[in-house]
Amino acid sequence: MDTRTAQALIRFGLGRRGSEPLPDDPQAWLRAQVSVADAGPAGPSLADGFAALKEDRADPPPQGTPRRSGLLFRAEAAALIDQALTTATPFRERLVWFWANHFTVSIRAGRVAVVAGDFVRTAIRPHVTGRFGDMLLAVMRHPAMLMYLDNAGSIGPDSPVGLRSGRGLNENLARECMELHTVTPASGYTQADVTAFAKILTGWSIGRLEEQAGFRFRPAIHEPGAITVLGRRFAPGEQGGVDALAFLGTHPATYHHLATKLVRHFVADAPPPDAVRRVETVLHDTDGDLGQAALAVTGLEAAWQPLTKLRGPQDYVLAALRAADLPADARPNAQQIMRGLGQPLFGAPFPIGWPDQAADWAGPEPMMRRIDWAYGFAGRTAAMDAEQVGDASLGPLLSADTRSQIKQAGSRRDALTLLFTSPEFQRR
Repeated sequence: MDTRTAQALIRFGLGRRGSEPLPDDPQAWLRAQVSVADAGPAGPSLADGFAALKEDRADPPPQGTPRRSGLLFRAEAAALIDQALTTATPFRERLVWFWANHFTVSIRAGRVAVVAGDFVRTAIRPHVTGRFGDMLLAVMRHPAMLMYLDNAGSIGPDSPVGLRSGRGLNENLARECMELHTVTPASGYTQADVTAFAKILTGWSIGRLEEQAGFRFRPAIHEPGAITVLGRRFAPGEQGGVDALAFLGTHPATYHHLATKLVRHFVADAPPPDAVRRVETVLHDTDGDLGQAALAVTGLEAAWQPLTKLRGPQDYVLAALRAADLPADARPNAQQIMRGLGQPLFGAPFPIGWPDQAADWAGPEPMMRRIDWAYGFAGRTAAMDAEQVGDASLGPLLSADTRSQIKQAGSRRDALTLLFTSPEFQRR
């Protein structure tokens, strides 16, 4: 394995899986994953999720027995992790996790858990190499986002229901869409723009019944009249919201924001301005084609400089499990491990999602947690030869110092612990 092949597997992929075949041409291997169809793991429907919530309320399980909604979520999370551990298209899978984090929904808003898997499956995965505007619309219509950011019950003050009830707007979805998902404050939007956008999104709600599960536009709570956001006027009705999202999703400030995040993830914590400009230009010239943006990232020479990024806990766990390549029935509980290392699946504390910089993960306590986990995991995999695992997973990136320490270790378990806690395995 040469350095470029190792970098393709580690930086753009999720880490080599065991001794899987190496790509002959790393760049071509990455390009092929952008165009391949990706159905992802199957899972329960939105109707199934809402039915589980309804059953939990109507017929609560006995004390100490898992709720149906909890079981459904754990099964969905397990399927997502299994996909990451076994996929033959890890670059594409990394993009799924990247965009799911960009459009964070969190199970800290309890009802979201039963639809989080469907959110990734139907709003994120089909669009990771399509147009950003299509993903944005799918995300903003999905019940997970509408519930997480409280838009399902947002009521136009001058709508029929608003005038009758006195209830009003919830600005959460509008604010986070502008601040985090699209144009950012760099676009110069004001609080008045946020309020106006929130009015445009009134009526964007959900149906929970089996035959209606999913997005529903409710005219009775929609704010009437044309509304202006960032100097652009939008007609009333559902189409006004669609048009507003198309405007925000193709705004120059949005392309700059997306390019910065992509370069931060694939190049360095401090994104080089020239690399950002290159990806931003591709987004602008292709009307937000995320597949072309991903290819532009792979064309950045800076993205091929090894070990410039610290693996976050989720990334680290996936890389270790892929390196060990244990049979499915012998794998440890990855959900539990990620939670213990401080990055639970679908558990981000805020809508901004998980951070993507070393400073947020490299403190003494988080690093000690990794060491403790690595020692336990090494006990489970102690039959493996650490040097062979290191060569297979890191190739030329395995340092002479780490190799020497592995050879001098007192046991296979100690040797594997040294590998999984080495600086080069912690990074990508």
